[in-house]
Amino acid sequence: MGNQWVFGLHLVFLSMFLVSTKYTCLGAQNSTSSCHERERLALLKFKQSVIDNFEMLSSWVGIDCCSWKGVRCDGATGRVVSLHLRGNYYEEDYLKEDYYLEGDKGNSYLAELRHLQHLDLSGNNFYGSQIPKFIGSFKQLSYLNLSNAYFSGIIPPHIGNLSNLKVLDLGSIALRQMLTADDMAWVSSLSSLEHFDLSDVDLYQANNVDMVFYMIPSLTYLSLRGCELSNADLGLHLNSSKILPNIEHLDLSSNSFEGQLPHFFQNLTSLTFLDLSYYNLSLAWNSLLNMVPSLSELHLSECGLHNAPFSPTSLNSSAHSNLQHLDLSYNSIEGRFPSEFMNITSLKVLDLSATRLNSSIPVMPNLLKLDVSENNFEHIELVGIWRQCHLKELIISRNHFGGEMIGPSSNTSECSHCALEVLEAHGSALNGSIPESIGNLNNLRVLSLFSNNFTGSIPKALERLTSLEVLYLSINKLTGPIPTFLGKLTILGLSNNQFSGSIPESFGRLTGLTRLSLQSNLLTGPIPVSVGQLSKLIKLDVSNNSLEGVVLEAHFANLSMLKYLDTTANHKLIFNISHEWIPPFIQLKTVRLSSCKIENGFPEWLQNQRRLQVLELSNASLYGPLPTWLRNMPMQDYLDLSHNKLTGSLINLPFISEYSTRRYLLLQDNLFNGFIPWSIFKNRWFDILDVSGNQLSRNIPDCVENLRDTKMLMLSSNRLFGVLPSSLGKLRYLKWLKLNDNNFNGQLPRDFGNLRELEILDLGNNEFSGNIPKWIGNFTELRILRLHKNNFTGGIPQSLCRCSNLHILDVAHNNLTGSIPHCFGELSRMNESREVYSDPEHEEYINAMNVIQVIKGTALDYTTTKDLVVNMDLSSNKLTGEIPPEITALASLMGLNLSHNHLSGSIPDSIGNMKALNSLDFSDNQLTGTIPPSMAALNFLSWMNLSHNKLSGRIPTGNQLQTLTDPSMYAGNRDLCGAPMPNNCSNHENPPATTSKNKHKNANGPKNVWFYLDITCGFATGFWGIIGVLAFKKQWRRKLFMIAEVTMDKVYVAVAVKISKVKRGREA
Repeated sequence: MGNQWVFGLHLVFLSMFLVSTKYTCLGAQNSTSSCHERERLALLKFKQSVIDNFEMLSSWVGIDCCSWKGVRCDGATGRVVSLHLRGNYYEEDYLKEDYYLEGDKGNSYLAELRHLQHLDLSGNNFYGSQIPKFIGSFKQLSYLNLSNAYFSGIIPPHIGNLSNLKVLDLGSIALRQMLTADDMAWVSSLSSLEHFDLSDVDLYQANNVDMVFYMIPSLTYLSLRGCELSNADLGLHLNSSKILPNIEHLDLSSNSFEGQLPHFFQNLTSLTFLDLSYYNLSLAWNSLLNMVPSLSELHLSECGLHNAPFSPTSLNSSAHSNLQHLDLSYNSIEGRFPSEFMNITSLKVLDLSATRLNSSIPVMPNLLKLDVSENNFEHIELVGIWRQCHLKELIISRNHFGGEMIGPSSNTSECSHCALEVLEAHGSALNGSIPESIGNLNNLRVLSLFSNNFTGSIPKALERLTSLEVLYLSINKLTGPIPTFLGKLTILGLSNNQFSGSIPESFGRLTGLTRLSLQSNLLTGPIPVSVGQLSKLIKLDVSNNSLEGVVLEAHFANLSMLKYLDTTANHKLIFNISHEWIPPFIQLKTVRLSSCKIENGFPEWLQNQRRLQVLELSNASLYGPLPTWLRNMPMQDYLDLSHNKLTGSLINLPFISEYSTRRYLLLQDNLFNGFIPWSIFKNRWFDILDVSGNQLSRNIPDCVENLRDTKMLMLSSNRLFGVLPSSLGKLRYLKWLKLNDNNFNGQLPRDFGNLRELEILDLGNNEFSGNIPKWIGNFTELRILRLHKNNFTGGIPQSLCRCSNLHILDVAHNNLTGSIPHCFGELSRMNESREVYSDPEHEEYINAMNVIQVIKGTALDYTTTKDLVVNMDLSSNKLTGEIPPEITALASLMGLNLSHNHLSGSIPDSIGNMKALNSLDFSDNQLTGTIPPSMAALNFLSWMNLSHNKLSGRIPTGNQLQTLTDPSMYAGNRDLCGAPMPNNCSNHENPPATTSKNKHKNANGPKNVWFYLDITCGFATGFWGIIGVLAFKKQWRRKLFMIAEVTMDKVYVAVAVKISKVKRGREA
């Protein structure tokens, strides 16, 4: 017995030893095991090859890569089995918390991770690189997500080797990648696939698309949204029982399907979600529900449905007992609200936006969300805000109610308890005051009333909405002071109103506030220091007010989350922040401090902001050179340092990588000198590059061709010189090119003719020579051509007439010869009124850009009105020939200057057709004949100069010409007479115009003969009656000459005395 007990005790100890040994060994293995060295090195090479601005890979240090963030290893082998590096590059919210990787050279290093089971690279930016083929060698992979990662090219068929895949997501949102496929046969090997997303992958030319439907029976989720599919891709010839037998979620929206639905839909008994939006259906929507009764969510947006299918007889309510979400938006239901929806008692969400409804909406007790935005309701009572007691979300935006938002009427049964949490009524033309009854919606969390015409002040009743989190009242006409807000506000939008007074100090108590928008009001006073206590504040915009005072470090004391700061156009606001200050925030994306006064030079506190994308410091009293730390800033989108007194070179501008997406670089009107750094010319992505109005020198380098996607290039008003490089002709998207006011010379390079998108070309005030090239006619989009004050020779090319969009043509002060092209009458933009050029994306910048034109004899600087100016200036050349009558067809021309040429002939009689003419200058030519009477019809003419020609006859009178009383405009035409010239026409009429002569020549022939005969006889009698007597009477001759001499002496004495008195008066 004892031996047995001892033996049992030994067994117990032995078991404990074995267990502990095993535990120790396993524990040792877990604690010391790390990923294989080759895989660790591969991951480190991947890290080095991508741009990690948001430190997603900051934990990738040390020897144990299994502990790195996003990396998971097998506990037994130490092999990397999961790499999860999902980013959010595709998310549209600008103020989101960013995290994503960038690059196109690092994916190849991942080929070493052969044991991967999970790979997620979605939401990053791989710059359009191709999906690497080696992914097809990851045989153990069960999860692969490459969505929204900016991949492009053909999907490698090698993915078909991944037979263990259960999830494959290659889709994208809003064209975040450009993937295509040429053959989908590879999907037949993915027998385990359950989730398959190909959204926005181009399958238009792909073969075997139908295999997606019948070769993967395990699929429960399939999205083929926006794949360019047609009916032929649906596999209509196949046995319907084999098509997607287990599918639960099916998205076929945004394709080119039309007609009847395929029969296989009736076999999809597990289907709960179906999106057929943009499917041109030819059946009733409720027939579809009868076909697939299992549906709980159905989207049929923009499917060509109309009101005919909605009839009570075709509605089988039992077939729709599962339906909870129905989207019929953007169809033509029209008129009355379909009461048939009342029978679908399971319905929770109903979207009828943009369906042309205009009748009263009934109460649906079980409905939680209703969207009837963008309809034709004329009265807000029709949507029944005060009747919909059970609704939690009501969206009625973008209707044209056009009246007041009245509260519940006395004969309407109000809700004893209103469940409404979200009310959106923006853009609905509502006016009057915001009703006090809004305060009765005590569950309201979101109230959106922006873009209406509300007047008056914000009602006190809003203070009762203690659950309110989001309030949008922007873009109205609200007045008065901003009230004290209480509650849980996280977003407050009051911009673009007429609020006055100061920003309430109480804002500092809104501890949950994340976005505060007060821009474009009439606010005065300082920014309260209490704003600096809003620790969750992400966006602060107080721009375009009349705020004043000093902004100190205390205003930002606890703003650790701040990403957007805009104080633009508060001209009395002063930033006085020390160079040593370190801000509590490091995630600023946008800083706009333009037209404020920044003391102490360039803001040193910006150097800690590593995620800055927009920096605007225009007209901010900055001075001195750019700081050296600016060179390392990661700005990518918008840098505006214009209108300051910055000096020195541009070498400290932020470095521009080859992947930069910066759109604006605005440095105009400073004191920069030296050359333009080569690094600026390295970026192809500029929308606008403006360094005009500085003291930059040297020539334009050939590497300017790297700016191949630039739209506006402004190098004017510098000291640049030399011949233009032909590589400028490679900027194929260039719309604006301003090189005026420099010292460029030589001929225009032939490659300039490739700039077919040009709209504005200003080469004025340089030393260009040679002929104006014929290829200028290729610029059919050209609106402004300014070659003012150069050395161009030769004639004006006829091809210029193909630039029909020209509204400013200035080739003045050159050495052009030849005649004015008759085809100028074909410049249609000068002949008809057209819409003002619009470019909303660059509107603010374009409005500030100037074009100088000589009108009314003065150089005028046009900015915001430049698109309204229609002017032609050919002055100060050597043009010859007559003024072509075709030019008078340009009825929209406001200014016409042909002065200082060698033009001859007469002024065209049809000049009166130029009804918009405001300024006319034909001076210093050799024009002859009379001034056409039709000029009296130029009702807008306010300035004219016809001096120093050979015009003759009576000056026309009447209408606008009577206001032009300065005789100098006719000086140097000795044969002109009549007001305002001093010489009268002695009551004789102007010689008839040529056209009048021809018209009446035959009718008045005999009368003219007798008229001239009478004149001849009268002349002979009068002349010889006096001259003959004087010839024979010597005494009479002496007497006549003595009288003349005495008279001349008297006149001389009188004039001399008058001049002497005037001089004495001036001296006194």
